[in-house]
Amino acid sequence: MSWMIKIEDVSKMYRLGLVSSGTLQDDFKRAWYKFKGKEDPFLKIGEENKRDTAGSDYVWALKDINFEVKKGEILGIIGKNGAGKSTLLKLLSKVTKPSTGSIKTRGRIASLLEVGTGFHPELTGRENIFLNGAILGMKKSEIKSKFDEIVDFSGCERYIDTPVKRYSSGMYVRLAFAVAAHLEPEILVVDEVLAVGDAEFQKKAIGKMKDVSQGQGRTVLFVSHNMGSIKSLCSKSILMKNGTITKYGKTDEVINTYLNDSSSNSIVPLNERDDRKGSGKLIAESIKLYNSNNIETSEFIPGERMKLIFKLNGNLESGKFLFNVIFTNNFGSAVAMFRSDEINPNLELNTEKIISIEIPKLNLRPEHYNISYYIANNSFSSENFYDSLENCVSFEVLNFDYFKSGKMIKNGNFGLINANIHS
Repeated sequence: MSWMIKIEDVSKMYRLGLVSSGTLQDDFKRAWYKFKGKEDPFLKIGEENKRDTAGSDYVWALKDINFEVKKGEILGIIGKNGAGKSTLLKLLSKVTKPSTGSIKTRGRIASLLEVGTGFHPELTGRENIFLNGAILGMKKSEIKSKFDEIVDFSGCERYIDTPVKRYSSGMYVRLAFAVAAHLEPEILVVDEVLAVGDAEFQKKAIGKMKDVSQGQGRTVLFVSHNMGSIKSLCSKSILMKNGTITKYGKTDEVINTYLNDSSSNSIVPLNERDDRKGSGKLIAESIKLYNSNNIETSEFIPGERMKLIFKLNGNLESGKFLFNVIFTNNFGSAVAMFRSDEINPNLELNTEKIISIEIPKLNLRPEHYNISYYIANNSFSSENFYDSLENCVSFEVLNFDYFKSGKMIKNGNFGLINANIHS
C-alpha cells in the first residue's frame, strides 16, 4: 500500500527570546528586572522548558522524527503535554516549516488543530463552510453538494446564518470538524480539539473518522489523551516524549508503554516530580491511601472504604480554597471525581494542613487506577491554579465476589451498584 505521508529526519528548532509585553512601559520594566538580575515579571506561571538545547538561546521542539502513514490508515499520536505532538501536526499542516528534514504528502490536507482554525469570526456558519471549502481547494459546486450533510452532522442548522463569533466553543468545533470531514480531503489531521465536544458528538466524530478511513480510503492522524478513543480508532500509534518518537507500532503496545511510563511517575516522591503546574502557593507534599482497616496500602477490594490523606504546604492570604481529585482508568478516562466546591463549599486550610477524603464504598471494578489532583483559588481555570499533578498516585482494585453470588466480577468501565434481579 502506498504512503500518503512520509516524514524523514524532521527536526524543529525554536530560538528562545523575549516577546513584547504589549506596552512600552512593561518592556522597560522587564529590561529593568533583567538588569537587576531578577526574574522576568511577565513569565507565565509554571512556564519552563526541560528540552535539550543547542546553545543557550535555542530549543529543539522536535528532533529526528521518521515515520510513514499509508493510505486508509488512522495513526494515533500520544504523549504527555509538551511532548511535541502539536508541533508535529503544525508541520504537517504547513503552519510552520521544519528546521531540517523533509515532509512529503500526497493529496489535500484538512487540519483541526485548534477550535475555529480557519474560521472568520464575523462571517456566518454558512459563509465559513464555503470559505473553508475554498481554502481546501474545493469547487463551489462540490461544497454545495455536501452542504446539507455538513450542517446536519454539525447540529448547527438553527444558527447556520449567525456569525460564528457568537457560537459556543462546542458549536465551533462541531462545525469545523463537519467541514473538514465532509469536504473530502485525502488527509485529515485532528488534534485534541474534539475534547471540546460533548460525548454524543465525540462518538459521531470517531465514527466519521472510521468511515472516511475504512470506507473512503482516506488517511487520518489523530492526537488524543483519551486512550480509549485511540485504541478503538487506531491500528498503529506513535508515542512522543521530549520531541522524539520513543515507540512506533501496534496501538496496544504503544499504549502499554505510555501507561507504564506514566505509572512509574507514581513511584517518584511528590517533592521530586518536575511536571507540576501552578503557582506553588499551596502544594501537596504527600498523599497516602488507607483501606477499611486503616492500613496504608495501594490495593483495595470493590466496595470497601478508602481514605485519602493529602498533606499540604504553603501560605494563603485566605483560608478558603478549592480542591479537586480525579480517578482515571488505564485508558486515561475519568471514572470518578470529587470536587470540594460541590461536597464542602466552605473548605478551609486547617493548622495541620491536612485534607482528608473518605469514600465509604469504593464501587470500582478490578483494574489499575491513577489519581490526579488540582488545587485552586476561586475556580479551576488555569490562571488560578496553586498546584496540579497528574497520575501522582496509583492503586489497584482486586477481583472480589462483590455481589456475593459465588462469581468474581468482570473488568469493565462501569461502576458497581448492588441490585436485585428476579425472573
